[in-house]
Amino acid sequence: MTVFLCSKCGTAITPELAELAAIPDVSHDERDRDKETRRVPSTVPRGHYAIDPEPWGPPYVVQDDQEYPQPAQSRGPVVCREEGFIISAGSRHTVLVHLDDAAGLQPLPNWENNSGCCGPRGDEGLNRARPCGAPVATLAADCFGPFELHLDPVRTYAFSQ
Repeated sequence: MTVFLCSKCGTAITPELAELAAIPDVSHDERDRDKETRRVPSTVPRGHYAIDPEPWGPPYVVQDDQEYPQPAQSRGPVVCREEGFIISAGSRHTVLVHLDDAAGLQPLPNWENNSGCCGPRGDEGLNRARPCGAPVATLAADCFGPFELHLDPVRTYAFSQ
C-alpha cells in the first residue's frame, strides 16, 4: 500500500492506495456519464492509483503531423491552438488517483488554471493545492475528456509501507 505526500510540507495527500497494473480504459459510453455533471466515471477507482508513463499536461508543443493529429495527452481530446494541433511535452509518470482519495486538495486561488465547459480541462497546468499552499495536482474534469486527478511527480512523493 502506498500513501502520497506533499513534497513541500510532507503531509499526506491520499490515504493508503493500491497500485493498478495499468491505467483503466476511459468509458466513452453516453450511458456512463453523470446526468448532472456530464462527466465520465473517474479513470481510476477509489482506493487505487496508476502511473501514467506518457507525457501529461503543459508544456505543449506543435505536433509534427498536422494532417492527422493525435490527442494532446493520453486519454484526452485533440487540441488545436493558434499555432496548430498540439501535444503534451509535460511530465511523465504522473500519478492518477480518484478525486475523492485526495479530498484535502483545494482549487488554486481565483480558480487559476480551471478553465473548461463543465469543469477544468486540465490542460493549463496545476490547478489543485494542499492547504499549505503548494500546487501539487491537476484535475481534468470537463465533460468532453477524462475525469482524472494527476499528482505531479516532482511536487509529490510516494511512501510505501
